[in-house]
Amino acid sequence: MPAAFGRFLETYARLPVLIVLLLGIASGLPLALTYSTLSVWLTEAGVSRTQIALFALAGTPYIWKFAWAPIMDAVPPPLFAELGRRRGWMLLTQIGLIFAILGAAVTDPAQSPTQIALAALGIAFFSASQDIVIDAYRIESLAPQQQGAGSAVTIYGYRLGMLISGAGALYLAEVFSWTIVYAAMAAIIAVAILLVLCIPEPPLPETAKAPPPRDLNGWVQTTLIEPFRSFILSQPRWLLILLFVVLYKLGDAVAGVMTNPFYLAIGFSKSDIATISKLWGLIATLVGVFIGGWMVGQMGLLKALLVGGILQAASNFVFVWQAYAGADLAVLSVTVFVENATAGIGTAPLVAYLSSLSQRQYSATHYALLSAFAATARSFLASGGGWLSEQMSWAWFFISSALVAVPALLLLLVLMRYDRKPESA
Repeated sequence: MPAAFGRFLETYARLPVLIVLLLGIASGLPLALTYSTLSVWLTEAGVSRTQIALFALAGTPYIWKFAWAPIMDAVPPPLFAELGRRRGWMLLTQIGLIFAILGAAVTDPAQSPTQIALAALGIAFFSASQDIVIDAYRIESLAPQQQGAGSAVTIYGYRLGMLISGAGALYLAEVFSWTIVYAAMAAIIAVAILLVLCIPEPPLPETAKAPPPRDLNGWVQTTLIEPFRSFILSQPRWLLILLFVVLYKLGDAVAGVMTNPFYLAIGFSKSDIATISKLWGLIATLVGVFIGGWMVGQMGLLKALLVGGILQAASNFVFVWQAYAGADLAVLSVTVFVENATAGIGTAPLVAYLSSLSQRQYSATHYALLSAFAATARSFLASGGGWLSEQMSWAWFFISSALVAVPALLLLLVLMRYDRKPESA
């Protein structure tokens, strides 16, 4: 075990994994600029809460990014084709991000709410597009034995990027204007461009080297339809897989959407939540992601998913303890750590699993599609959590949220049974 753990740590020090970590920072940085950080700026500018809430719609590209992912798989990036299909598209999306962020920087939200909304939509579009190509780069550049560590450092980098544009931007805003703050975020993306120019391009799969069809019908068939058809043909149990991907994080999502209202309802202050839930929660998530990545290397994807899923579901019972303990800060510390650590343990194998399902020729499309399905639980299915919490006590609500995770675990057991069949044949 010590030797295996040592080899796992060595994986983190390898150049391809470190590159993925740095790309993860670039991937996570734009998110807060269209959501939490932007909402603070809008509030200070006197924009109404109704209008601020509507800015959440700027995040729509993150949900629908699979719609244009096939183009980024099949079409050479304009102006930068010589860099390759991954680095070229990466560079193009980052240039778009810089202009969109600077567009927001020079806008006065109080005078031009429509202009700042369009800038936020532009940031989200180029950010989602950057996510597509960075995910594809990770899948294609890492060896199979590095995917677990790659999943972990992707999450590390993403969270660090969010921290820079979230807490980091708010600290800067205490001293400088919002124009300078957003310009500083654009400058960080410019540094990421230097990284893109230095990293190697993943080898192009042989199947992707065929010349594109010349007629429109053939182009649509090859570029837009074939990636989805190929996924279905390569995964005989594709419907079970997609259903599992949708449901795997549902228990976490149902509980998570009501976590802050629950903390406030039992007597915690906003500062308690900020101090313990946010900072301690980040540390716990990073610890959990590391453990989850290690589990992938030790026991394989499906077993790691099963253990992670069981821990995720079980962690919801800690909230039951919190409900009976009330506003006890010591119990809150335990609750936050357990919740976030188990979420991280489950997330690392899930990212690695989605990566393993993505064919290298269509890795951008396949991963964008699968991650969109994974986001469904958070974006749509968990929306009924508020209604559910009003029908019962907090304790029973969190017990119910744990039970909601059971269908995904049953589906996973079915998938594991199918996975073993070829080995016994």
